[in-house]
Amino acid sequence: MPEGPELHLASLYVNEACKGLVFAGCVEKSPVSRNPEVPFESSAYCISSSARGKELRLTLSPLPGAQPPQEPLALVFRFGMSGSFQLVPRDALPAHAHLRFYTAPPGPPLALCFVDIRRFGHWDLGGEWQPGRGPCVLLEYEQFRDNVLRNLADKVFDQPICEVLLDQRFFNGIGNYLRAEILYRLKIPPFEKARKVLEELQQRRPSPELTLSQKIRAKLQNPDLLELCHSVPKEVVQL
Repeated sequence: MPEGPELHLASLYVNEACKGLVFAGCVEKSPVSRNPEVPFESSAYCISSSARGKELRLTLSPLPGAQPPQEPLALVFRFGMSGSFQLVPRDALPAHAHLRFYTAPPGPPLALCFVDIRRFGHWDLGGEWQPGRGPCVLLEYEQFRDNVLRNLADKVFDQPICEVLLDQRFFNGIGNYLRAEILYRLKIPPFEKARKVLEELQQRRPSPELTLSQKIRAKLQNPDLLELCHSVPKEVVQL
C-alpha cells in the first residue's frame, strides 16, 4: 500500500515526466470509476504536482491564451492500496487507468494516467488537503513533532503505539511497513501504550555542554521515535 514516501516519489515523477509537456482537451474518467468527473477542458495546459503525507495534489494550469479562459484546477489524490501515475503512449493505455490527461499535438500523443487496480484510490476537486490530517512526517518535521507532543493528553494516546502510528491526524504519511521498521529499530513492544512511549520524548533535552556538532551527531546516532518517523521515510525516498 502506498505510504508517504511513495506519494512523494509519485509527485516527483509527475513533475519530471510532465516537464515541458503541453496537455489539451478534456480530462477523461473511466466509466467504472465512482470518483467524480473532472470538469476541466482547455486548449493548452500544464500539469504540476506536490505531496503531503499520504496525499498528492495535481494542478492543471491553463497556458496564456488558452481557451476557454479559466483558473487553474487542483485535485487531491489518495492512492488507496494500489494507486500510481504513469505517462504512457496514448494508444497503449494501461488497464485500470481511471483518470487520463492527454498531451497536445504536435508532439507524440501521450497520456498521464492515474492507475488503480484495486479501485480504493480517490480524488477530490478543489485542491484542499483532507481536513484533520496532521503535518507531513517527511516535509513538515518540526510541525509534526510539535503536533504530537502537545496533544499527548488526547485519549487516542491511550491506545497501543502500533495503532497510534497509523493515525493520520498525528502521523500523516506513516503506514504499515514504516511502522514496523520504526518499532523494530527502537525495539519498542508494539502494544506499549503510546503515551508512555512518547512522554519520555518531552523530557529529552541535549546537554547544554554539548557543541552543535555533538548534538547533531547524538541525534543521528540515537534517534527517537519521532525522528525515525521522519528519517526512515527519507531513506525510502533516497533508495
